[in-house]
Amino acid sequence: MHDDISDARRWTMLVCSMIAAMTTTCVVSGVPYLIPTLHTGEGLSLTTASVIATVPTIGLMIGIIPWGVLLDRYGERLVLTVSLSGTLVGAVASAAAALGDAPTAALAACLFVGGLSSGAANGASGRIVVGWFPANQRGTAMGFRQMAQPLGMGLCALTMPVIAAAHGVGAALIVPAVVTAIGLACCVFGIKDPPMRTEPAGATGAAQPVTPAENPYRASSFLARVHAVSVALVIPQSMLWTFVPTWLIVDRGWAPATAGTLITATQIVGALGRIGAGRLSDVMGSRMRPVRLIAITAGIATGALALLDAVGSPVAVAIMVVASVASVADNGLAFTAIAEYAGPRWSGRGLGIQNTAQHLATAVTTPLIGATVSHLGFAAAFGLTALAPLVALPLVPRDATSVSDLETDRSRVSPDRSTPNP
Repeated sequence: MHDDISDARRWTMLVCSMIAAMTTTCVVSGVPYLIPTLHTGEGLSLTTASVIATVPTIGLMIGIIPWGVLLDRYGERLVLTVSLSGTLVGAVASAAAALGDAPTAALAACLFVGGLSSGAANGASGRIVVGWFPANQRGTAMGFRQMAQPLGMGLCALTMPVIAAAHGVGAALIVPAVVTAIGLACCVFGIKDPPMRTEPAGATGAAQPVTPAENPYRASSFLARVHAVSVALVIPQSMLWTFVPTWLIVDRGWAPATAGTLITATQIVGALGRIGAGRLSDVMGSRMRPVRLIAITAGIATGALALLDAVGSPVAVAIMVVASVASVADNGLAFTAIAEYAGPRWSGRGLGIQNTAQHLATAVTTPLIGATVSHLGFAAAFGLTALAPLVALPLVPRDATSVSDLETDRSRVSPDRSTPNP
């Protein structure tokens, strides 16, 4: 059932999906890189600049789950096209507002529209990966798709602060607008929805058509536990991405350019790590066993970072890279497991819930970690963050079914191979 299209076409669609997802990262996560210019160049207070930078994230959090419902109902190509069209309007309007010296409230409103509209791209790809890729390639494929976030962050880190410092905030906001335009073109011309399929056979051996009423969250605790594990593991990820620049520049005395180069390189290695984790899950025939290994590695590495920073060891920087790569490696595995288990009519909502939960966890824990840094120092903050993977470890569920079994079951009930189970 995966031979309907060529391998080249399959991977081209995945690249298009990744570029579409980069639009969300650039539109939402690129704005915080403008805080220094908003503060020093535009005369906004640091608090106001920080609020402006948060506005797209608020829009994204509001829109993720509704966009997921639409993805489940109407498919990814149509919904992504509508979503990215709205994102492009918001991104272009934001750049125009900044270039035209519009009131701060107008800029915030445009940024909000961009963030709200971008939610579909953030939670898409479930159908594309599960529908077009065989089970023994899905982990690798989703790991490749999950490169969108670190690559988008790296692109913004390298371009937006420099452009903003030289030409102003409006010029820097052209970057996410251009990325969104490219992502929209990729969706229109590069993505094809896979055919809807029935779910694995039920106890009677007959194919069980999926309907919106068949809520996979009621079938078992598998999805809820995957969400809980991902929430715990996103804490060290968000902590390291948020506070490492300050740690390197302020605490360690690095030059901003040197720190930025290391952070960008770490993002790239983290992106490759997601592919490696996905490939490992394909080889092992399990999504959850690699997650356990990642949780152990992230906990040990972050704990070691705390100890080495406490004694002022230069090795702490190298361990920071290891901890950063480990802390992001689980994302693609969780996405793949959710998409496979939830099925084509619930994967959009499942991935939307996943993203919303992680964003909320980041929003809640970031101020707490910041307060810890202020009062107790970076070593204490790293140490407390290392506890999160330890909390995640016992929550990791068993695989709902092996990847090979899932593929076999679906093959048995596919339209071209409708022989019932014996």
